Amino acid sequence: MEEEDELFWLVAADYDRTRAEFDYLAGYFAKWGALKFVSKQVNPGRMELANGCVIETKSANDPRTLAMKAPKGIIVCEASQIDLETFYRCLERLIEKRGWLLMGGTFEAGSLGWYPMQYKAWLSGLDDSQSFSLPTDSNTYLFPDGENDPELQRLKRESSDEFWLERIKGIPVPPQGRVFPEFRPDIHVRKVQWEPDYPVHLWVDPGYAGAYAVECVQVVDGQVRVFDEIYEKGLVTEDIATMALNRNWWQSSEKFGVIDIGGTQHQAMPAAAEQWLKQTGITFSSKKVRIMEGVERLKTFLKVNPSTQLPWLAINPRCTGILSEFGAVPSPFDGQDRAYRWKMNREGGVAGESPEDRYNHGIKALTYGLIDRFGYVHSGNNKVFRMGRWR
Repeated sequence: MEEEDELFWLVAADYDRTRAEFDYLAGYFAKWGALKFVSKQVNPGRMELANGCVIETKSANDPRTLAMKAPKGIIVCEASQIDLETFYRCLERLIEKRGWLLMGGTFEAGSLGWYPMQYKAWLSGLDDSQSFSLPTDSNTYLFPDGENDPELQRLKRESSDEFWLERIKGIPVPPQGRVFPEFRPDIHVRKVQWEPDYPVHLWVDPGYAGAYAVECVQVVDGQVRVFDEIYEKGLVTEDIATMALNRNWWQSSEKFGVIDIGGTQHQAMPAAAEQWLKQTGITFSSKKVRIMEGVERLKTFLKVNPSTQLPWLAINPRCTGILSEFGAVPSPFDGQDRAYRWKMNREGGVAGESPEDRYNHGIKALTYGLIDRFGYVHSGNNKVFRMGRWR
């Protein structure tokens, strides 16, 4: 190899999950006479090859291990068990050497989160990305009769259709009824950061019974960027405002706020808008937003700008509250599927004309802000909505 000391990583949710791949590689290289050194442990693990290549294990539990040298390639072990932030950290580390990324693993029950979404997005190829599935029955060494193997047929009879499709056939069965199926992590999740030269907008839903959501937004060249969020349970406005005051972006000279109409009302305590004004000096605007008009407005921002090929809406992967409501990641509170959904009947069809009013606090906050800034979607004889650059 012309370039010595090439670095490669095995990344997983924790070190233990790198063990199988680490041992496989060590065994193969030893068999070929290419192994120079291999550690006994994997926390962390390291092997060196005769040609100068180095392979190290990394744990997503310690993000600092993913912020060191730039590798030439990364293998993500049991990819469905890492979070979206780790996925983007891996992509970020590969930029310097234009490295490659390989992810593998079975779909988890319910095919929740970014991994099955990414699989479906890459199934037909996207730029230089490609996904494919290897069903269990394709391993003819273990199952010479393929799907007709007696043990596989027994499992098929005794398991649910969802389990069979996900775990045996490698076909994701994502949760049904998401209000925003147009949301895709590969399009809408981006490493957008706070830009000091642009105003900061705090779009707030003080969800007393669910989550208190503050989506921190900037609009840059027409793109709505959620660069940070405060998404907490069991805290009051005073606590949330204090958290905002301690964020680095609070030094922005221009800050504006939009809050749910309920945030202007007194509920045995000072109104949330009044508390924000008292602590931060920001006067929050508010208006009553009709559910379906809000849904339609947000859907327009899930489209891609045909001129730039960038989405109108971009969300930083650290904003796990609102991302969980879109169904891209598990809930940051309990790790469960908490996507914003339509009401469903027993047959799996949509019931009613409006979604369930839960798991939507970040989405509500985003909707309030979009409508406050851009208005409702207009059609027919009404004025046509125009989107331009806004600072």
